[in-house]
Amino acid sequence: MISTHPGMGRGALCWLRRWLPLLLIWLMATAADRAWLAADQAAPAWDQADYLNSAVDHGRALGLLPGGEWSGWRDFLLLSPKIPPLASLVHGVVMAVAGELPDQASWALAIWHGLLLLALDGWARQLHSPRLAILALILAALSPGLISLRVNFTLDLALTAVTTAALWQLWRWQRPAPHGGRWVQALLAALGLAAALLVKQSAILVLAAPTLWAVVTGIGQHRRRLQLLAGMALVLALILPWLHQNWITAIGGTHRAVVDSARSEGDPPVFSLASLLYYPRLWWQQLGALPCLGAVAGLALGLGRHLRRGQSLRIALPAGWGWLLGCAVSGWLLTTMSPNKDSRYIAPVLPLLILWLGLGWLVLISALQRWLGSWRAWAAVTAALLLATGSTAVGRVTAIHRASGEPPVVSLMTFLHQHTGHAPTTLVMALEPDGPDLNEHTGTYYGRLNGGQLLARSLGEAHHPLVLDQAEWVAVATGDQGRHREDARQLSHGIRKDGRFQKVRQWPWSQGRVVELWRRRSDATRGQPFARQFVALAQGLGGGPPGLARFMEQIGPNHQLDGHFLYQQQVEAWANRRLAQHPQATDALWSLAALNILRQDAGAADHWLAQLEAVLPENPWPTTYRAAVLLIDWKPWAARRVAHAHPRFQEEPLLKTVGELAAVGGGDLTRLPALGASWPRAVEQVQGNL
Repeated sequence: MISTHPGMGRGALCWLRRWLPLLLIWLMATAADRAWLAADQAAPAWDQADYLNSAVDHGRALGLLPGGEWSGWRDFLLLSPKIPPLASLVHGVVMAVAGELPDQASWALAIWHGLLLLALDGWARQLHSPRLAILALILAALSPGLISLRVNFTLDLALTAVTTAALWQLWRWQRPAPHGGRWVQALLAALGLAAALLVKQSAILVLAAPTLWAVVTGIGQHRRRLQLLAGMALVLALILPWLHQNWITAIGGTHRAVVDSARSEGDPPVFSLASLLYYPRLWWQQLGALPCLGAVAGLALGLGRHLRRGQSLRIALPAGWGWLLGCAVSGWLLTTMSPNKDSRYIAPVLPLLILWLGLGWLVLISALQRWLGSWRAWAAVTAALLLATGSTAVGRVTAIHRASGEPPVVSLMTFLHQHTGHAPTTLVMALEPDGPDLNEHTGTYYGRLNGGQLLARSLGEAHHPLVLDQAEWVAVATGDQGRHREDARQLSHGIRKDGRFQKVRQWPWSQGRVVELWRRRSDATRGQPFARQFVALAQGLGGGPPGLARFMEQIGPNHQLDGHFLYQQQVEAWANRRLAQHPQATDALWSLAALNILRQDAGAADHWLAQLEAVLPENPWPTTYRAAVLLIDWKPWAARRVAHAHPRFQEEPLLKTVGELAAVGGGDLTRLPALGASWPRAVEQVQGNL
């Protein structure tokens, strides 16, 4: 028997009115995105393929994708050395459900878009009204800047969604009582902040100023002080495991991505008018010309009405709008302060601007209703939104990439996968390293589909002899190959004329170019295996900076040639056998110490370096490396104890500097003068030896 209780009907109606607009807008936007992805035939470019590879890494590490299994938290955290793991973790789970192909993996973008719409809807309703929420959702769905992110497999849509949700929850908590200051709000805000920082470090550009404001205004209230402490503890508990394991590589990766990229791409200087206006000049296109015009007209009408009433130019913003304005302005300014500029980097600010656009449209609609009547006003607004939809659709259609056949990178990696099976294999690509449709990240992605173990790598001109001496498979091309074409041309020429390689197959590329696959002949000789070289290089670490420099110079290119690091298993097996026969064999001890430093296993590296200290008590370098490993592992007191205990602590500038740095890092600020005195000597020692 069906209940006809009126309360149930009203509840269902309220539920529909609350959630149906959001659901319909998300479904229509997702359908449009899926249609676009189905029509587009481009292979993932450099950045997109890099993030797809990270998703595969995390899906495999969880045991959800073929070719992987769970191997512990430390190995899991090492999968994201430069960028935090949350988005890749979500993407890997989605791949396990939807599939590993680019269009299948892009279902994750629909999830992030849904979170963005959910945050916008909730924020707009609490700021103003359901009408503002619906307008904001429509404007977000029509925003060209956000639409491009919905079909572009990067972290920018995820970052935008999570930062918007974090700012919304932070605003809810920092409001005056009785609306704010609740424990649930504090914990949700902390979760949002941690999630945003675990998607990408650049979230701090949007979150820093609002979070600082919330802390400053809340620290003086006893109840909120406790909530702040709990929230900070939660954020640190979620972030520190990844940061502790990867802080050095994250800093180095951020420097390359921000400073080096800005220099190479010719971005404007940070403190310049061009830098300040870089992003505002894009908003017209990113938000849509018609939505911006309507919003500006509405806000101008509202300001004019305010002035006609004889009120001053000073406008008292309604509750919450000052916070929103501060978030938008601070996010824009801090993003501008980043040297590296790109249109997608400002994406987290766009939803904040969309809320302002929605307010402007509400004012405009109210004015049109007074002038034209209700139905004419809504007809005009509907026509404007349809026109904006058409304009955006035309722009997206023109962005579709159409190809006559399968991208050459797919054909190349599929063919090679058929020949190598699931054996760990590295392909050297003598091509433009960051080309849009044929690069090492894209090659690696297609080489790892369905449990594949095929990696693509590229090396610079200085390492061409190493490629000729050691590589098994090499891809070369004819014709123009981009910015690094001379470098690629030289290696291609070297492969073709070297009798140790034979061409296996070729595929047509674009503009009359051809991609060729070459393989080392079965009877061709190779140079000395790197496993044997590694032992000698590791022993060289005992000589200090010169040996360390040689070690680092050789590790990089050989890691490119052996993308699976197969040499490490060989070295480890040899070292263990040697130690079983000769427990104090320094060559084996140095090899195991060096291996574990490369693996970022601080505990194991500390163990083997301690063994070397016992065998080589007069050599300061095992102690220097051990103290540095402990310091990097956030154990400054242990590092200080180890360094200060060595008999040559006062004589060796680098050892003394590491020890004094550990003391300062452990809180002993009285060692600052000693650190200042030893630092220049350590720098001089390193530079002199190098």
